[in-house]
Amino acid sequence: MKNTFDDRLVIQLNNMKYLMQEIKNKLIVYLILLSVGITGCDIKEKKVSPKKTTYVSPSINYKGQFRPGYVRKSVSTNPNALRNQTRSKYYYQTKGKYRRKRKS
Repeated sequence: MKNTFDDRLVIQLNNMKYLMQEIKNKLIVYLILLSVGITGCDIKEKKVSPKKTTYVSPSINYKGQFRPGYVRKSVSTNPNALRNQTRSKYYYQTKGKYRRKRKS
């Protein structure tokens, strides 16, 4: 049985649909990989803005005593802040201007 022109045309259209589907699937995969690669390889360091101070409003504690409002200082984002804080504390406890004089 000979393939007629219509049969060959249908076969070619089916092949074209299959190829287009493959190309579309590959394109989707490449776009996903590209978007993940672009977002994952962002080398810029993010600038951390210093946190602002916070006002703690006055309140009454569980004993019924008035607790005045105050400004809470921001937490430092400097990685050496804790080291500097302990050094400063040590200095003022041992050698600082306001250290306690020992009674002799």
